[in-house]
Amino acid sequence: MSDAPLSEQMAAGSRRRGDAVFSAVVAGAGLLIVAVLFGVAMFLLFQGAPALTASAKDLPGGEGFRSFVLPLLFGTVLSSAIALLIATPLAIGIALFVTFYSHRRLASTLGYVVDLLAAVPSVVFGLWGANFLGPRLVPLYGWLADHFGWIPFFAGPASATGRTMLTAGLVLAIMVVPIVTALSREVFRQTPLLQREAALALGATRWEMIRSVVLPFGRSGVVSATMLGLGRALGETMAVAMVLSLSGGVTFNLISASNPSTIAANIALDFPEATGIKVNALIASGLVLFFITFVVNFLARMIVQRSTPPR
Repeated sequence: MSDAPLSEQMAAGSRRRGDAVFSAVVAGAGLLIVAVLFGVAMFLLFQGAPALTASAKDLPGGEGFRSFVLPLLFGTVLSSAIALLIATPLAIGIALFVTFYSHRRLASTLGYVVDLLAAVPSVVFGLWGANFLGPRLVPLYGWLADHFGWIPFFAGPASATGRTMLTAGLVLAIMVVPIVTALSREVFRQTPLLQREAALALGATRWEMIRSVVLPFGRSGVVSATMLGLGRALGETMAVAMVLSLSGGVTFNLISASNPSTIAANIALDFPEATGIKVNALIASGLVLFFITFVVNFLARMIVQRSTPPR
């Protein structure tokens, strides 16, 4: 029989019961998320299956499901790639400035403003991009078409409204910046203080310390943050639907009025009027987007878990 007082034994038993209850709740929450994810996947698979086996003439475009979804997939990947190319260096620069360069009060204010961008509804970004940003980029698009028209991306003719793939990519970049910035900032802050101070003590400048210590330490975190931002860009709906002047097809021209649509935007625009097999085709395209987004986020998680920087 234990020599510990009865009160201590009762407290220890209570803690064990609390741990057991908490473990059960956490495990249940995890299983619930997996069940919901599995349920969504099964819904998309079963509802989209008729479109995968339907006759080509019954599907939108009349050329089969592959011909229907490939241009949408191209537009989704293209707009997301533009967003990442713009947002990633900008977000990393903001994270480094807030973490290592700015005054503490300014860093707090700037970090709050950047994080606040993540709370802005996508429809607001869409309105801003279509009615404010797009028209003001028209002169730039005309200049790009005149001077760099030999490049396929700026072949023109330039859009008269500014509702182009490049505008959509810029809007998506602004929406992705808060995600990449917040995660990169937290990764940079975890860089061991002794390693930073050692680099400075050896005569390194602040930038040399960042380049030799901070960036290598946070490489995997920045990559995973970028891929999570990619997941956000791939699934964005309303902002892209409101900014793009959709005409279908596959084109690398970023400044013309002819733009491929994205999977999410196409579903949002066509689903209310779709009937019969067209509904199944839209759901099947959603299955493609679900799979791509799942793979992107899974790869991001693998990158985070694969490398544990030395501390």
